[in-house]
Amino acid sequence: MSDAVLFDARDDGIAIITLNRPESRNALGRDIRQGLFSAWDRFERDPSLRVAILTGAGEKAFCAGGDLKEMLELGLEVPPRDMFPVPGDNIELSKPTIAAVNGVAFAGGWMIAQACDLCVASTNAQFAVTEVKVGRSSPWAAPLIHMIPQRIMMEILLTGRPVSARRAYEIGLVNRLAEPADLMATALALAAEILEGAPLSVKAARETVMLSTEMGRSAALRAARHASEVAYRSADAKEGPCAFAEKRRPVWKG
Repeated sequence: MSDAVLFDARDDGIAIITLNRPESRNALGRDIRQGLFSAWDRFERDPSLRVAILTGAGEKAFCAGGDLKEMLELGLEVPPRDMFPVPGDNIELSKPTIAAVNGVAFAGGWMIAQACDLCVASTNAQFAVTEVKVGRSSPWAAPLIHMIPQRIMMEILLTGRPVSARRAYEIGLVNRLAEPADLMATALALAAEILEGAPLSVKAARETVMLSTEMGRSAALRAARHASEVAYRSADAKEGPCAFAEKRRPVWKG
């Protein structure tokens, strides 16, 4: 891992991934992009890690988006699909992810926060899809239609106007709000709640949500039932009811 993206693999099964270029507001320059590709790959491959938290160093920005100076130097027109690391697009993850947004998440910053499964934001965070302001486009925003109402999505994309953390929470983009000093503690608490669940059940639950956004009702039901069979047939499916009956905490084997 480079120092542009820090990776903290904790003993409790949580990985904290930190964009570490606060002097450039953690913009998605080449070093951060490469670091993120490596970080997501490391998280996915490590069986001891079950939840990842993505955040940004410094108080001003989670991520200010793409490096416009680099784009100008490269004469970049349509970005190649493998340029930016985006879970759910060019990165496949099977484990839950949480964006812990401090400061601004503009353009590509919104993109990588949106690509996480859950989002915790500090009260001073701001979100914006600013591409219309610089003559670019935001095809990556298409999945937003599964997160927020159509008319709100339309206004956000057409105007490029920033959305406050409170407004982002009200429209369903953000799961939890926290004071700036409590942001990481809030994200860790949410991750800890996920870790309390049986690993295979958590995986099946995540797959169910993903399938539901991709398919119609009947197809999603069939696919979700198939995705849940591993959890149903696991030792943990017996351990859970036993622990409940014996009034103790379950010991998950995964």
